[in-house]
Amino acid sequence: MFLLRMKSRRSLLRTAPALSAAALTLLLAAGCSLMAGPMPMQPVGKVNLAGANEVPPAPSTATGSGTITVASDKGISGSVNTSGIAGTMAHIHLAAKGVNGPVIIPLTKTADGVWSVPAGTKLTDAQYASYIAGDLYVNIHSAAYPGGEIRSQISSN
Repeated sequence: MFLLRMKSRRSLLRTAPALSAAALTLLLAAGCSLMAGPMPMQPVGKVNLAGANEVPPAPSTATGSGTITVASDKGISGSVNTSGIAGTMAHIHLAAKGVNGPVIIPLTKTADGVWSVPAGTKLTDAQYASYIAGDLYVNIHSAAYPGGEIRSQISSN
């Protein structure tokens, strides 16, 4: 009986490292599979600009559309395409729907009727919170409507 116990202990001591390695491998594989899961989507703000969205509303037939993307590091990118407007400048402003607010990002005219967020632009923490709340908007100004001819809130959904 003593010999049987000795053999069992030796057998156990020989297999324990193999069991430990197998258990460790399983744990690592499980952890890696969790890390390799889908990356969270970046909020993409679709914009549809119209004169009726301006404050006060502009009786313009001009339109615009585009997307504004905000990354998890608060980097912001995107562009707006317009038609029926000779835009003189474009901006992203900080304010709720129905309210005018200050310019936070001047947009750059990159082609005829195309206004883009300058590369490398980032939102501050407060601006990012406003973006999540729906309190940023983009508008295009013209000679006929220097305060803004067409506008759209930027939605984070």
